[in-house]
Amino acid sequence: MAKESLNEHVDPGSLWFGFGFGSFGQIVSGETQQVYAPVPVQFSPVAKERTRPSEIGKLSPAWSHTAALTVDGHLLLAGFLGGCPQQCTQFPSNGCQDLLAAEKYMLLKFKDCVECWNTDSLHSARLHGNPVWKMDLPVYTEKALPLAADGYVMPKPPFFKQLPCEIRVQKLVLGLEHALLLSADWEVFTWGSGRHGQLGHGGLENVLEPQVVEALRGLSMGDVAAGSWHSVSISGDLYIWGWNESGQLGLPSKKLVEDSLHVPRITQKELLQGPPGSPSKIAEKTTDTEEENAERCTDQKTSSLKESPGLSPKNCAHASEFISIQAFPALLDLPQESEVVKVSCGSRHTAVVTREGHLYTWGWGAYGQLGHGDTNSLDQPRLVECFSQKELCVKNVVCGLWNTFVLGSPKAIELQH
Repeated sequence: MAKESLNEHVDPGSLWFGFGFGSFGQIVSGETQQVYAPVPVQFSPVAKERTRPSEIGKLSPAWSHTAALTVDGHLLLAGFLGGCPQQCTQFPSNGCQDLLAAEKYMLLKFKDCVECWNTDSLHSARLHGNPVWKMDLPVYTEKALPLAADGYVMPKPPFFKQLPCEIRVQKLVLGLEHALLLSADWEVFTWGSGRHGQLGHGGLENVLEPQVVEALRGLSMGDVAAGSWHSVSISGDLYIWGWNESGQLGLPSKKLVEDSLHVPRITQKELLQGPPGSPSKIAEKTTDTEEENAERCTDQKTSSLKESPGLSPKNCAHASEFISIQAFPALLDLPQESEVVKVSCGSRHTAVVTREGHLYTWGWGAYGQLGHGDTNSLDQPRLVECFSQKELCVKNVVCGLWNTFVLGSPKAIELQH
């Protein structure tokens, strides 16, 4: 389930939809407002130059822009590029096989190398200058980024880190401060910062090298995903752990209850500053970043950590206590006990696809990134009804920090397979 092809096959008639933070045109070109319900992705305002969403084989969103790779190798960029919002760029096919987008840097994988480009050089229809970093690949591999050679790449210096040679890897994902690895033996390893319980080892300590998540040992995992400070692993069942400030774990969140007692406070601070590491896109500055908010919330950890080792009880979302940090993997039930086949995490929201082709989302929803037509945050999984109403079967989901992208196919096509 976890093995990702570099450029996934997309059935004819399938469409990519997006919703959430889209003020720079990274979902719909020319759109300057948030997108509260799923709409077809549109990366060009000119109809004759428009690339059909069905041609997109890989999609990688950053905070202020979205990158996509078509099935025939064209690179598409939309959003805030070259110092201006509402930009759209299409690069001719140059052998690019995979990509990983971030705010300052973009990683591009070719057959024999990986290149890291500064996003400021990607605002026109050709690559300007030279990459800021490049690594030759001694052996061609089908494994998707960030895996490369005998380690993994990151969209920030030092750009490459080696993995212990004894671990055979099939998938690796990066959070803001931590990493998850799914081994060829279907075990989950984590390392990095543990200050929000995102490593799943039961404490808040940092771990420098990949360490198996003991609570999941013996369970055959099929996929992993990382948010900024939370983690998910699936085996049909859904296991989730880390920071629950916005209900992104699907567990009772004190903040959501407190927010519901007050008038919703939607400020421009996060919009102006963006996530840690992103440049300010508007002249006005702010120091209230997501990372600083996380630091303050860490002070509440002593009252919210689970004391018992091992897996948390099933249906623990119905416990009377609020949970700020879940340091062990919790088993989370979806409505109707649906089996999960795909998972993705935003900064503080989570999205899963079930075997029946349904999409469930929960967590932070201030920019409409949950797809329910509003800005509410949720600490319980909720079905995104738009796709079933349109008789679409959800095939894939990719979360940006504050938005979500979904691949949907008409159910008539699914019945033909």
